Order: sequence, then C-alpha cells, then structure tokens
Amino acid sequence: MSQVDDLSRSLTAFDQDSTLIAVIEMSFKSWLVAGIVPGVGRAPLKKLEADEAGVLRLLHRWRDEATKAGRHVTRLVVAFEAGRDGFWLARWLRTRGVEAHVIHAASVAVSREHRRAKTDRLDTEMLKRAFLGWLRGEAEHCQMVAVPTLAEEDARRPNRERDCLVRERTRIVNRMKGALVRLGIRGFNPKLRKAAERLDDLVTPQGEVLPPNTLAELRRDLARLALLRAQIEAIEAARLERLEQQASSEGPHAMVRLIAQVIGVGIETADMLVHEVLSRNLRDQKALARYAGLTGSPDESGSRRRERGLARAGNGRVRRGMIQLAWRFLRFQGDSTLARWYAARTDAAPNTRKTMIVALARKLLIALWRFATTGMIPDGVALRTAA
Repeated sequence: MSQVDDLSRSLTAFDQDSTLIAVIEMSFKSWLVAGIVPGVGRAPLKKLEADEAGVLRLLHRWRDEATKAGRHVTRLVVAFEAGRDGFWLARWLRTRGVEAHVIHAASVAVSREHRRAKTDRLDTEMLKRAFLGWLRGEAEHCQMVAVPTLAEEDARRPNRERDCLVRERTRIVNRMKGALVRLGIRGFNPKLRKAAERLDDLVTPQGEVLPPNTLAELRRDLARLALLRAQIEAIEAARLERLEQQASSEGPHAMVRLIAQVIGVGIETADMLVHEVLSRNLRDQKALARYAGLTGSPDESGSRRRERGLARAGNGRVRRGMIQLAWRFLRFQGDSTLARWYAARTDAAPNTRKTMIVALARKLLIALWRFATTGMIPDGVALRTAA
C-alpha cells in the first residue's frame, strides 16, 4: 500500500551541512531566489528573470561554492508558494534531480501587526524560516501542497471548465431577465431552445415592441447562450466517451463509475468528487473533511465558547458540490442510515436543517471515500443495477 500524503512535515532526515536550501518568491516578470548554502556565512539572494534554467544554474553555482567551502552537498531542496504559476516548475525541477516543494500560502504564519512591512526580500526570509521548520520535521510548521502529475492536473480541466461555463450561462440568463423586467416583461426563459423565436413576439405591458438596442443586445446574449450550451454538451459527451473507452477496473475512471452507481449521484458529481478529492491519497477522514472545507472553526477563550461556522479553508468546488449532493441524498436515499440520522436530529428542531445539512455532507463525503477506496457500501444506500 502506498504511503498516504503527510505534507505537514518532512519525513526525510535533515542534515543542514549537506543540504542546499532555496526558496523562490515568484512574480510575473522576475523571481527572487534566496538560499542557505552550507559552509557559506552570507545569505545569498539573487533576482532573476522568470527563467527555470537560470534557477537551475544558480543552484549549481551555489553548490560549487559549498564544495569550495569544504561541504559536500548531497541534497538540493527548493520551495515556493502555490500561486499563479501552478506546479510546472516543481515538476520541471524534480526531473532534474532537485527536490522541489510547493508551500500552501495560507499555512505560513505572518505578523499580525496592523501595517506590517511586506517586500519580496522579507517574504523570502519568511519562507526560509517556514521551510526550515518543515525540513526539520516540525509538525504543522507549514503545509505543503501535493504536486499533481500533468495527467492528474489535466483530468480536472473538463469539470472545472464546465463549472465556469455554467456560471457564465447563469450570469447571462440573469442579465437578460433583468433587462426584460425593467421593461415590465416577466416569464421569458432564455434557456429554452426556441427562445430566439419567442423574443420577436415579446411586447411591453403598454403593447409596444422591444426597443431596437435592447432587442439587439438580447439577440447577442442568446447567441452566447447557444455557444455555451454547445460547449457544455461537448464536454459532457467527451467525458462519457472517455468513461466508455477506459473500462479498466482500476484508476479514476473506474472510481467515477463506482460512485455513479449510488442513486442520486450523477456522472457530473461523481467525476468532480473523484478528480478533486477522492483520488487523492489522503491520510484519514479528518484530513478528508478538512480538505473539503467541511470542518468547523471554534472560537474558545477561557469560559467563552462559540462556533463561527465552516472554516472554508478547503476546496470550494468539493464543499459546494457536497452540500448540494446532501440535499439530493435526502430525496433519493431516504431509507439510508445517514438520512435517518439527519431526520432524527432535525424533526425535533426544524430550524437546524441548514446547519445539520453540513454535518450530513461531511459524513456523506467520508462514506463515499470509504466506498471508493475500500468498496464498503454505506449502510442502507441503494445502488443502481448494472445495465
């Protein structure tokens, strides 16, 4: 069995006399590289153009300086914060013998001063301190992000693209409805396929036709909706084709088909859950709930104790999808143990339904995770029969 991800601390023994450490503060045009070189008293700092080859040459030059100082460097470690550049640099460095890590930006402790100084130079010093603590094995000193392979990163793109297209479609529909309501026209559904034909027949309550500029704008919006609809359908058709072609009993596609057997879980939700969270090699159910942002954020000090709601520190797509799935689960899996657990706690207190649905979403995610990884069917959950 492969080792689970434990990115809160380094599991490799740390020898500072043989380890060259570097952190990179990345921006669009330039990178600031700060290092800790064995045997070298100064703290080297170099500003480079955004060039990966230049970083590698700089690391090799610093390694040569350590060799001249009588230190034999056997380990090159580099870290940078997760950001716009993603993970490509970490993958590129790893293929060239450099141990590269990506730091979760929110896990680095910062000063709580109201107006603290912030420069790239100060940021590199802060990253070095956090990275050193992580390398020494200090738990929760900072958190690393799991670096996905290029195939894993690409597998998430269809679902995320579809999510963006759906939100764009909703925005256009709401804008069209708002434009018509300002003219006193209600009940027009832009999502209908014959909406363009009905548009010419719309009249205001005064019996007047739509103004020419408004009509032209609405026609352009309908053209955008038609394009979005075609793109969404193309993404869904391509996903179904991939699932049919890759019929192996292992891997993410097999996991998608397995999760989709649960009545109430569609292919879209199953695909999102598998590629965003279920296929990750997470440590335990607490790490799973934390990644999904479905854990609480208590505020305790002395005798004061209160709950501030969801931490919202995890994957927003998983959190939103699981809360929506929890409501559907109550409809399609009313006889399951989880649904009865929810009903027993909300029947006596109906005002807690929205609060308890988050707890149900967390329990449901853990149950689906166990189902996907071990094959253990949640109690009372009905599955679709094989076609």
